[in-house]
Amino acid sequence: MAACGRIEMDTEENSGSQSVGAAGSGDAAMFSGFKDMDAFVKHGLGAVVAVTKAAAGLPQAGDEYDFYRSFPAFQSFCEAQGDRLLQCMSLLMRYHGCRAHSRDRNSLTGLEESFDLVVDSNDVILERAGILLDEASGVSRTQQPIMPVGFQPPKTVVSSWNRRGGDLAQRNTLETIRLLQAKNIQRPQLKFKEKVDNSNTPFVLKIFIKPNAIKPLSSYFTNKRLRKERPEDLDIPAALADFVHQQRTQEHMDDMFAHPYQYELDHLLMPESLMSKPEPQMYRPIDETPCKFIDSLEELVMLNEKLAKTTEFAVDLEHHSYRSFLGITCLMQISTRDEDFIIDTLELRSEMYILNETFTDPAITKVFHGADSDIEWLQKDFGLYVVNLFDTHQAARTLNLGRHSLDHLLRLYCSVDMDKRYQLADWRIRPLPQEMFEYARADTHYLLYTYDRIRLDLLEAANGQPTLIQVAWQKSKTISLKVYMKPIYTEHSYLELYRKQKTTFNTQQLTAFRLLYGWRDKLAREQDESTGYVLPNHMLTKISENLPKEPQGIIACCNPVPPLVRQQVNELHLLIQQARDMPLLKAEIVAEKKKGLTPSKQPRVPLFGPHDISHVPESPLFDFSSSPAVEAKHGVLFSEEEPAEEMEPWTCLVASAKITLFAEEDTKQKKVVPLTVAQQKACSIMESFENPFRMYLPSKDNNIHISKTAKYDPSSKVYEISNRWKLQSIEQQKKEAEAQQEARARAREAAKRASEEKKKAQQSYQESLKDVQTVRQQAREAARLEATKREGDSSHLEQSAPKAKKKQLNPTEKASKKAPPEASVPFKPFDYSEAPLKVFSGAKPKESVQFDPNKKVQETKQKKNSKAPKMKPSAGNRSMSYVAKSERGFRHNWPKR
Repeated sequence: MAACGRIEMDTEENSGSQSVGAAGSGDAAMFSGFKDMDAFVKHGLGAVVAVTKAAAGLPQAGDEYDFYRSFPAFQSFCEAQGDRLLQCMSLLMRYHGCRAHSRDRNSLTGLEESFDLVVDSNDVILERAGILLDEASGVSRTQQPIMPVGFQPPKTVVSSWNRRGGDLAQRNTLETIRLLQAKNIQRPQLKFKEKVDNSNTPFVLKIFIKPNAIKPLSSYFTNKRLRKERPEDLDIPAALADFVHQQRTQEHMDDMFAHPYQYELDHLLMPESLMSKPEPQMYRPIDETPCKFIDSLEELVMLNEKLAKTTEFAVDLEHHSYRSFLGITCLMQISTRDEDFIIDTLELRSEMYILNETFTDPAITKVFHGADSDIEWLQKDFGLYVVNLFDTHQAARTLNLGRHSLDHLLRLYCSVDMDKRYQLADWRIRPLPQEMFEYARADTHYLLYTYDRIRLDLLEAANGQPTLIQVAWQKSKTISLKVYMKPIYTEHSYLELYRKQKTTFNTQQLTAFRLLYGWRDKLAREQDESTGYVLPNHMLTKISENLPKEPQGIIACCNPVPPLVRQQVNELHLLIQQARDMPLLKAEIVAEKKKGLTPSKQPRVPLFGPHDISHVPESPLFDFSSSPAVEAKHGVLFSEEEPAEEMEPWTCLVASAKITLFAEEDTKQKKVVPLTVAQQKACSIMESFENPFRMYLPSKDNNIHISKTAKYDPSSKVYEISNRWKLQSIEQQKKEAEAQQEARARAREAAKRASEEKKKAQQSYQESLKDVQTVRQQAREAARLEATKREGDSSHLEQSAPKAKKKQLNPTEKASKKAPPEASVPFKPFDYSEAPLKVFSGAKPKESVQFDPNKKVQETKQKKNSKAPKMKPSAGNRSMSYVAKSERGFRHNWPKR
């Protein structure tokens, strides 16, 4: 314990002295005695571990500590070490600017105040340590963000995505990217002439004029504005108006959702200027290049005229999606070889269709970088379409560059480092800050020179041939054919988000997830807010998983709490209660299994070689309906049942010869040769070389349609198979429950059979008792017989007195003694054959187990005459009186109960 105290105090003193030395003399004093930081940390960690182990060996609070406390040496040592520890703690607290002494001297309340001082000091020390760790990792909390004039300072957002590497020579230095946002900005949607359509209906194209058209625009789009102003629609009921609208749009249904420039893009050929070797035209310095901010219709028309005179120009967009359901395009940057333009699309939203004249001109090349989203945004907000697009992102992918970002391309070709700190800024801010203005301008200023350099590299990589350029141009053309699709909410939309989660929900949690998802989508469409603003995905998952019982629990699941959640917390509470009322099922499949076509196994072909492909059809899909040899049945999807096959025994190889060289093929009735199992396997192996993921796809032979969400639908068999390892315990529980039910059924049947056998035994017993006399009847019968015998014997007893009993003598006594003379009364023998008693039948009766009163009387008489010589009476010497008395003790054979 003394060593423990010394180690602990030495460690704290060393750390305290080293920290003070570090403040005064720098790194040399901090690591004195250690060669580097790792050695110092290793030594400190070992000392802390040793102190912790020694502290664990101290006596515990309670009887053990009280016992050691009774020794004066231990008590004095604890007091001394406690004073040293308190002194060190006071030094550390004063060093960090904390109050080190308690002002309350009371023994009861002073201890609580001292404990509070220690807790507050630990908070201060840990907070300072966190700040130092943030500064060491590159997150500086003292750096002030760039703030536009007239707006509040932005809120710091720190995460892994907001860091970027510095220069090539300073790769290890990290800079913090801060979001530039405005809290109190007026919503630009309120100024739009055409209101945003957030309804749950498909997106209808906004185009009504088609410049540079080879195929004219459909009449539905050209007359769309006139139809809205037709007076007859205002005088009819709403239901009839909807019917009329459906009848009008039915004939134009295909044109409503098709790309209006589909025909022009399909017949577009790559310009010859792209096939020739380019001469890179150096970009002008950004300080010497004029840049104009366009926010009026006249300036937009002038820009369109300038773009029509060029052969190529670069385009980029800045989009905002956090405070809008469908998103808003806030800026458009366009750069030519000589000028840069920035268009305020929030102000000119309804007039941007003017640029379709140059954007759809096949003679002008439009250079984008990463145009996948830009093409959809142009269609959604402005009705703009692009013809003759070249995407430098697709060109970089064709060149197999290590990175495909615009930042990498500008560093590679232009030696320019892009500042991406404003990439996620709020582009709705007006007036636009200068820093954001310069950032938006730089996105397209260097893009044309990059376009020239990357084309030159594509030609050099293809040895002067335009093949790679043609590949990049074809990929860009495919991107320009994209059509914007509005997000449509359905009853199964929540499954797309649910399958991305790593958690598995029960029925109550899944119901809450579905209800909250629908509530969020409905509110986001009504308020024109993004779903992430209404309720982020992680908060939605947490609420669904916890199922709070009170509204405060919903608020506790959100940090920070979204404004609309705080407003609608009562409605959310009702949805959670509705989900909690659902029956709780773990992961059982309740819905019926989907049915499909399950083909049976094909019979074997007697003559077959594994490499014989002469009878393999051209199509890899086998037609089961046209083959009579294969029987198909309607069964359960992924059925495990295997139909029984009746195989004919083959004793030898049989092959039928047929000459088909000059035979005419019947195209109308062409029979498909059935494939064997081995041939089908061979075909699947060959197809796996074309598509390595084919083995993970559903079988095409079954002609079964499996939806994309079937794997994540709890009501499908696919979900059951993919989660079979999760459902094994449930299947085991089902089997155990079925076994218990069967055991209970068998027990009930056995009890039923036992009760029936018992009833039968009782019935047979009752039937046997019908012919048996009762005890009273037998007693009366015995009394009657005894009375008749007494009456018959009374006359004989009056004539002759009963003989006295004689003791039976031994043979030796017979010789010495003679029998005494008998009485003079003549003896009349008794006819024993007339007596019904069993005593005289010659057999010795068994001794009765029941109580016999006659026997007791006989025993008492024998005790009284115990002095007289005993004689063993024989059966023949017994008198009638004895016989009559012994008759009373006769054991009757009564039926057992």
